[in-house]
Amino acid sequence: MRFSSLGSGSKGNATVVHYGDTYILIDCGFSVKETEKRLSLRGLQGNELTAILVTHEHSDHIRGVLPLARKYQLPVMMTVGTSKSLDNNSHSITNIDLSLFESDLTFHVGDLELMPVSVAHDSREPVQFVVKGGGMTLGVLTDLGSVTPHVLDNYRCCDGLLVESNHDTTMLANGPYPPSLKQRVGGDWGHLNNQQTRQLLENIQIEQLQQLVIGHISQQNNHVDLVKEELSGLSNRFSTVHYACQNNGFSWIELNV
Repeated sequence: MRFSSLGSGSKGNATVVHYGDTYILIDCGFSVKETEKRLSLRGLQGNELTAILVTHEHSDHIRGVLPLARKYQLPVMMTVGTSKSLDNNSHSITNIDLSLFESDLTFHVGDLELMPVSVAHDSREPVQFVVKGGGMTLGVLTDLGSVTPHVLDNYRCCDGLLVESNHDTTMLANGPYPPSLKQRVGGDWGHLNNQQTRQLLENIQIEQLQQLVIGHISQQNNHVDLVKEELSGLSNRFSTVHYACQNNGFSWIELNV
């Protein structure tokens, strides 16, 4: 199994996971044109995707989902709550091959098995994903404000992990965001700060992690150097830590049995 990010951050997110004959796109926060450009850098075209999976309805994750699905006749999968949120805004789900899944119940897409994991985030029915294929387990975990026991249980035994380290608390407090947005981002239903990400990693079985990727790093309220400093005490337990950026994401990363 392998995975790649087309971009990670508040201006757009999209992650591709591949195993066997299956390519899934988790979220698509970019325009169709930009998504096609970024897919091509990974050697892919839109019509090679098997399905698009949606974590939640925020624009940096869903902006391009429906236009891309219409252009390439791709199935779209999301929770009932996310689908209801789309009925109430400018996103129309008409003429979409839409499938609804239940949080915390596994389902299959082609050669991949997926567990949508409920998370604490300020949206209608948000999930993140644990993906299994070829004997490997990949955790994708962004957009949550709290590390719950439920999250720890589901992400405890991953071979690969893409996890957010969104903000530094001091930078957020002193940064340009208005107070209401600072409260939202830093709250229990917002995003993980650097300390929370370290604590998460301290409480899962990271010994079996082949690949760790830190993503959704705020361009206004964080810096890679601060993330590295926070994780320095764990660095000797990882061979390599990758950092996903907004502009380029990261190229294919392989997980091997």
